[in-house]
Amino acid sequence: MTGWRFLVSRQWAGYLALTIIFAVVCSGLGMWQLARRAEAQVEISRLDANFDAEPVSLAEALPTLESFDEDQKWLPVELTGTYLLDEELLVRNRSLNINPGFEVLTPLLLANGDVFIVDRGWVPTGEDQNSPDAVPAAPDGQVTVVVRLKQGEPVLAGRSASGNQVATINLPDIAERLGQDTYTGAYGLMKSEDPAPAERPTAVLRPVRDEGPHLSYAFQWFVFALMAFVGLGWAARQEFRTVNAEVPQEQERAAERARRQAAKPRSDAEIEDELIDQHS
Repeated sequence: MTGWRFLVSRQWAGYLALTIIFAVVCSGLGMWQLARRAEAQVEISRLDANFDAEPVSLAEALPTLESFDEDQKWLPVELTGTYLLDEELLVRNRSLNINPGFEVLTPLLLANGDVFIVDRGWVPTGEDQNSPDAVPAAPDGQVTVVVRLKQGEPVLAGRSASGNQVATINLPDIAERLGQDTYTGAYGLMKSEDPAPAERPTAVLRPVRDEGPHLSYAFQWFVFALMAFVGLGWAARQEFRTVNAEVPQEQERAAERARRQAAKPRSDAEIEDELIDQHS
């Protein structure tokens, strides 16, 4: 079989099918990376729009206990109430700059009797590893707090806690634990409180505006998809030369390639390899 007729064989049909499948998978992974980048860009937009915005009232931001829209993430909200100091909770397995620790959740009782969960910040793990050595006390009496909204967390299978500790910030579970009407749509990362205590848990830092390497990864996957067809074309060309080795025109082309290769200047590395071979 001479010429390009070998391409219609079952073998080459299989090669083409495998190449298409590989390219489709690579393209799908590239599109997934672009979707991840789009999600990161949306998160950056929320951060830019909300993090340093002027605080709004809790009633305006969350008209019901279950209210929360993802576009409200990081939105500053001002609320006034009294901390339920005896109901304070610690969230286990929270790290800050790779250091293990806890987040401090202090329920805030509002004037209407509802409770809002305030994350007052982070404290490091203590000497016994199961609790912090000390937790800075929340102020007594009425306090005005500015928080940044975040959605509650899901329950994680296989993770549990006991006593005054919880595994995740699952607001429905915390509401059931408190036995009072509690906001379950969102909680707040504390920005400030007035009156301010002499010491407070470590505040949450502004997240880094970073969309990640998703765009470069997407480009790489698309290049892989393209290279699959380039590789298939190269393999077809090599097969053509092998199949048509006895054809006069192909023999002439092969001789011309050999002459060009012989006339090509050798690199220093090739000369060194030849000398080594001669003395070995």
